[in-house]
Amino acid sequence: MEKIIDENKQGESLALEQKEDNKRKLFIESYGCAMNFSDSEIVASIMVNQGYNTTQNLEEADLVLVNTCSIRDKAEQTVRKRLEKYNAVKRDHNPKMKVGVLGCMAERLKTKFLEEEKIVDLVVGPDAYKDLPNLLAEVDEGRDAINVILSKDETYGDISPVRLNTNGVTAFVSITRGCDNMCTFCVVPFTRGRERSRDPQSIIEEVNNLWSKGYKDITLLGQNVDSYLWYGGGLKKDFPKTN
Repeated sequence: MEKIIDENKQGESLALEQKEDNKRKLFIESYGCAMNFSDSEIVASIMVNQGYNTTQNLEEADLVLVNTCSIRDKAEQTVRKRLEKYNAVKRDHNPKMKVGVLGCMAERLKTKFLEEEKIVDLVVGPDAYKDLPNLLAEVDEGRDAINVILSKDETYGDISPVRLNTNGVTAFVSITRGCDNMCTFCVVPFTRGRERSRDPQSIIEEVNNLWSKGYKDITLLGQNVDSYLWYGGGLKKDFPKTN
């Protein structure tokens, strides 16, 4: 289900319960489809374990990440305006702030953002979120950092997403990533890679965990959820492995 998040939630900064031992601040915004918002929950989960708490105060952030969409020009222009805002805050109020672009625009405009326009410190594609700690270490050493390598098997099934700005009733659970349908009008196969399905056991565990916390409405998520197929991992069309 490639559901577009309601317009009034586009660009909403995300927040979760604070951990007392975490001293750094992460400001993260998302644009586009439900998959992007779900991916931001994965990113937040990774960064919590790296000592970051989320904040909705841009000026105090040590790290600013924007999860981006390339489906419509309007979304890209909105993100560019936000990047201008981030850099103004960085210049005028918080010079130690690091700015990163995630998601589909990162995949599509990687060198333009980082090398030509020099408006971000790091660029991270949809399959490289686990590499964020390494990329941030590069940035801390004064180097630009980029990882937009598309994976044949990454599904983030081993990461338990935090739930950001949740109502405690509804939740998204990602079951597939990428797409094999090369539609002429769509960039998804090029920005999110080939289609692959997530380990069913990890899906069941995530759903059971949500149920135990009181969630009642769970939406299975992916670019093409009705083609879900599990045979042990990797690309969907490796038919000899199918069972």
